[in-house]
Amino acid sequence: MKDDDIGKIAIEREEKQKQARRRRRLKTPAVLIGLSVLIVLLVLWAFLSRGTAVMVATVSEVYPSQLITRLSASGYVVAQRKADVATKITGQIVSIMVREGSVVKEGQVMARLEDRDVKAAVDQNRSNLSLAQARVQEAKANLEDASLNYERMSKLVKSGAVSRSEYDAAQSRYLASKASLDAAQAAVESNRAALQGSEVSLSYTEIRAPFDAVVLTKNADVGDIITPLGSAANAKASVVTIADLSSLEVEADVSESNLSLVSPGEPCDITLDALPGVHFRGVVDTIVPTVDRTKATVLVKVRFVDKDPRILPEMSAKVGFLSRDLKPGEQRPRVMVSKSAVVSGDREKYVFLVRGGKAIRTPVRTGEELGSMVTVLQGVKPGDTVVTNPPKGLKDGSKVTILEK
Repeated sequence: MKDDDIGKIAIEREEKQKQARRRRRLKTPAVLIGLSVLIVLLVLWAFLSRGTAVMVATVSEVYPSQLITRLSASGYVVAQRKADVATKITGQIVSIMVREGSVVKEGQVMARLEDRDVKAAVDQNRSNLSLAQARVQEAKANLEDASLNYERMSKLVKSGAVSRSEYDAAQSRYLASKASLDAAQAAVESNRAALQGSEVSLSYTEIRAPFDAVVLTKNADVGDIITPLGSAANAKASVVTIADLSSLEVEADVSESNLSLVSPGEPCDITLDALPGVHFRGVVDTIVPTVDRTKATVLVKVRFVDKDPRILPEMSAKVGFLSRDLKPGEQRPRVMVSKSAVVSGDREKYVFLVRGGKAIRTPVRTGEELGSMVTVLQGVKPGDTVVTNPPKGLKDGSKVTILEK
């Protein structure tokens, strides 16, 4: 091949390479522009498909007391009048007339002890008293006779009709009769005291209720030996444990750092684990003037205003110390929502319910406001999700995305 042909080929190849480089330089900006437009479109699509970002709250049933509670504490229901009923004498139980849950009146017999030996003692002391009283009558008769004889001898000895020795004998008889009467009367008092003592012992064989109450536990059975202090190894101290259920109070532990928030007479809201959903009115009755050093708490006793037969001793309880008294009707739960969810329109109030990823404008009728919440009388129900602080551009049917709190 000639040198001229080789040169032409080289020139053509170089020209083609230059043209290829120019085409690449022209394509690069177009590609970049296309990619930028695509990214913008993707971002715009993602934003539009996601919807308006909103914060939400749940419509719930709320007890008004929850919104005016400034301090809460836990405790137990305790009967302030409670007794382990025992006896003052040692004896064997022959009958028990009550059982757990029995309602007893003050003075009612709940159990009896073996009383044959005590009754025998009563009969013996009664006989001894009768005998002593008879001896008093005899001593009175002897004294009366001796007194008359002594008076007669006193007159006769002055006239010399009787000797001095006869007078002295009459005087001695009179003084002895008087001493015998005193001894007989003392014996009567002694026997009367013995009779009263045995009658009291007989009364101790009947175990009676000291006040109106309910039997909580039965601690002994027929045949058991009981003693006043339960000192015997095979004896028991009490027959039954009773409590006056009208004296029930909640004893709650309040941290000493919060004691300034509690004062006697302060209204309270009481709930019991055994009765979920039931609220009872209460009032601070007593603040025990001592601190439990192990727990750094003070015992506060809260009295029930509302009496209920379902309330039993030792139930677990929670106490809310309120900033004010509950108004009539505030013991029942209300459907409530955050005030920030309610929008006041020209003609009505409404909220935006969140359903299926969309905001649904829903008219509502509201009631009393309590703190940051408002009562909803109509329009929503517990469990509904509503938008709080709705954005200005939010409309009925708008897509929404819930922001995490």
